[in-house]
Amino acid sequence: MDSVPLIDVRALVDHTSSPQARREVAARMGAACRHTGFFYVVGHGVEVGLQSRLEALARDFFSRPEEEKQRVRMALGGRAWRGFFPVGGELTSGRPDRKEGLYFGTELPPDDPRVRTGTPLHGPNLFPREPEGLRDAVLEFTAALTSLGHSLMSGIALSLDLEADFFATRYMADPTVLFRIFNYPPGPEVDAEGLPVWGVGEHTDYGVLTILKQDDAGGLQVKTRQDGHTRWVDAPPVENAFVCNIGDMLDRMTRGVYRSTPHRVLNRAGRDRLSLPFFFDPDWTAEVRAIDSPALSGAGADDHAERWDRQSVHSFRGTYGDYLLGKVGKVFPDLRSEVL
Repeated sequence: MDSVPLIDVRALVDHTSSPQARREVAARMGAACRHTGFFYVVGHGVEVGLQSRLEALARDFFSRPEEEKQRVRMALGGRAWRGFFPVGGELTSGRPDRKEGLYFGTELPPDDPRVRTGTPLHGPNLFPREPEGLRDAVLEFTAALTSLGHSLMSGIALSLDLEADFFATRYMADPTVLFRIFNYPPGPEVDAEGLPVWGVGEHTDYGVLTILKQDDAGGLQVKTRQDGHTRWVDAPPVENAFVCNIGDMLDRMTRGVYRSTPHRVLNRAGRDRLSLPFFFDPDWTAEVRAIDSPALSGAGADDHAERWDRQSVHSFRGTYGDYLLGKVGKVFPDLRSEVL
């Protein structure tokens, strides 16, 4: 896997595991967070049948006519920021990505206080009527990955010499959960001007932890550093494994010791590529601060001059909701002006 390690995390998922077994897994996770910011996980406990069912239903949806998909377009989701967007509808660094997608989040009823007050990115999901079963599969999958997210964060906490429930009690008691299903259609690798046509361009994720289910098409690339040099390496699909990576807020919490790693997608498979990223992030109202821990004594420098967006995650002040809104508004600028 080049520099992207594979870690069996069953000791974190199985609560009967010994403390020693849990710490051994945590140590491997900590090493991955320090060196690549990416790692595969197996032994995660998410049913293969659920993964396969959701993938088949997603392919069914994206194969439907555009006018049918537009019946759940994001503009209809309002401030909840849910629904479908077409190919080219999402931007990275101001350039359209070659992908289409569905946005989901925690399913909230109309009488939830956050919905009643119009909190952005909170509300009911927009589920298409067809294919039948997509709604149930999405909700079941997000529940399973929320549980997995808590387990993985316990490992990250242990890797930092913190109590296993550090993140669950301080930052993620009510996590911001966002789930996407992306379809990357095939096409030329360069445009008429000779510029790369990325499925999604270079970026880092905004929150704490991303858990990705990818199909067998490949195309995910990770930017690594070694001996002062950077290079892009592939993160190919591994059977029944999820790809995990850390985001900007964990970078901030660890003072740059655990770096949010740039990544991108280029679909060379000659067919559609399906990707299902799950974002497990801090409470909307949490003020994300640097963690005090002896494990972070060798804190990294602020790397804003080298980042893809030239922004510092360490100088930001405010809640996670503030940070996230500032980011998603750039991804869908037209939609932001309409609904936020």
